[in-house]
Amino acid sequence: MKRGMKFGIFLAPFHRLGDNPSLAMRRDIEMLEWLDYLGYDEAWIGEHHSAGWETIASPELIIAAAAERTKHIMLGSGVTSLPYHHPLLVAQRFVQLDHMTRGRAMLGCGPGALVSDAYMMGIEASTQRRRMEESLDAIMALLACDKPVTMKTDWFELKEARLHLAPYSDPHFPIAVASTLTPSGVMLAGKHGLGVLSLGAGLPGGPDATAAQWKIAEENAAKHGKTMDRRNWRLVVTMHVAEDDETALAQVQKGERIETLTYNEAVLGRPPGRSEDPLREGVAAGNTLVGSPDLVARGIEALVARSQGGFGGVLFRAHDWADREQTWRSYELFARYVMPRFQGQLGPLTASYDWASTNRNSILRPSVDALNKAYIDAGKTVPDHVAARLKVDKS
Repeated sequence: MKRGMKFGIFLAPFHRLGDNPSLAMRRDIEMLEWLDYLGYDEAWIGEHHSAGWETIASPELIIAAAAERTKHIMLGSGVTSLPYHHPLLVAQRFVQLDHMTRGRAMLGCGPGALVSDAYMMGIEASTQRRRMEESLDAIMALLACDKPVTMKTDWFELKEARLHLAPYSDPHFPIAVASTLTPSGVMLAGKHGLGVLSLGAGLPGGPDATAAQWKIAEENAAKHGKTMDRRNWRLVVTMHVAEDDETALAQVQKGERIETLTYNEAVLGRPPGRSEDPLREGVAAGNTLVGSPDLVARGIEALVARSQGGFGGVLFRAHDWADREQTWRSYELFARYVMPRFQGQLGPLTASYDWASTNRNSILRPSVDALNKAYIDAGKTVPDHVAARLKVDKS
């Protein structure tokens, strides 16, 4: 049974322009199989409709496909853009996934990250957060399954609406709200006592803002008679692991530049970075964890300290900065040498090792004496090479 922190990925995905989209989707599903094999806890899959890079339009389809190919990993939307959908349909789709996956589905909620998506649907950017709150209010009322829901807004209506299928999970599947920089996401999570996906933790200045954001969530939860659980708080961070720090940096440097210049700046309109070495600057600031397993583990420990109380999980911000083999190796190294430090798996092993090494003389002495006696009884002398291997301190 696992203890402590959970680990997974936040798969937007980020596939550079020019990459075969059919292969990219297949590769994403194969990667989810690999993460399931490695023992990762969860994966959150994004929804986007424009701009060329983030190519998954329906996370539910990826979840359904991946669920049939995996055994243990939890699969969620990261995130479903609530203003784009009627809330009854969102609730129905995730209840169905909850049943199809036997409780491995999760709903991540957001207002919609790409302005170009909302523009094509005629949705004013100024209305997105308000619409998200209205939708989530409706979804939570529907999932309660205790009475019909009647609700009317300027963009959807419910008339004595009810789910004809109750959730498989009790009381319902896990739900988390995305939060970047503004307080709106954590306030909405607090209103309903839901989980939080802190996307801002991987941005410059983000790690230092996490504690204040969580406090806002707790304060708003108290106003609505809810409580927040730090175990349901995930931080999304850009990570890549290799055998040593310099190898890890070298593997991702070119891919980071491509994504930053051709997507973050050229498409999303983010201001150009002023650093000559943004990767090393991000590692030094603690919002980017690229390096050896030890460096990444120390980075997570620093994030825990900055959160002023801890959190429940860390998610890779999945990217194509390195090639396929290096990326998959990164996930493997993380699973082997980082995850156990935060899941209580190393304590018993370390204690057993310390006990055996500390008491090796008293433990081995009877065995050595027995071997010596066996040679003596046979009228033989213990060979030098055997004596050297069985040597035990007299102290």
